Amino acid sequence: MGLVSCLEARDVSASIDSEVLLAPVSLIVSCGEALAVQGRNGSGKTTLLRILSGQLRPTGGRAFIDGEPVDERHRAMRRTISARIGLPAFARELTAHEHLRFIATTWGRPGSAATDAADTTMAALGISDLQNRFVNELSSGQTQLLSLATALVRPFDVLILDEPEQRLDATRRALVASVVRTEIDRGATVVIASHSTDMIEAIADRSVSLAES
Repeated sequence: MGLVSCLEARDVSASIDSEVLLAPVSLIVSCGEALAVQGRNGSGKTTLLRILSGQLRPTGGRAFIDGEPVDERHRAMRRTISARIGLPAFARELTAHEHLRFIATTWGRPGSAATDAADTTMAALGISDLQNRFVNELSSGQTQLLSLATALVRPFDVLILDEPEQRLDATRRALVASVVRTEIDRGATVVIASHSTDMIEAIADRSVSLAES
């Protein structure tokens, strides 16, 4: 499985007017592989992840998944890639569990299966006791875990995470790393940008470093 090219960037770059957000980058991620993207702030890590997930069209170059150009307008491609880049937009009137049930239902899981997916994901991240809370009642660390749950509760083949360690203590970082590693073991391809050495060592099979733009 690791010999098959799953995700590829061919000289992708991004800029706004004269400001370079990402210098040209080329990389290949094999199916079932976990790649860590490292670099200083301003090197373009988040921009690269947005391009790989289809959230941003590159100024130059192209990104591909399974040989097809990445385009989030195609539902089949959105089904393939789950990305957590920044905090999602939460609805004030929904509880934590209702958010996850809604996402699972949106991606084709019927009522009981959506409930089970929400239950399982919250349990894996150690936040089952938060299921009836509204997002405004959560701490920053709890909100971070819920945001990760929104990416994990839905079906995907490729998981893209931007600094999932933010606002988490060492125990919760280790828990998140274990959950992500479980997804890799089941066959998911993972790209993660992180400043946490411990998380990278626990998750990634290899890493690439971006030069400053």
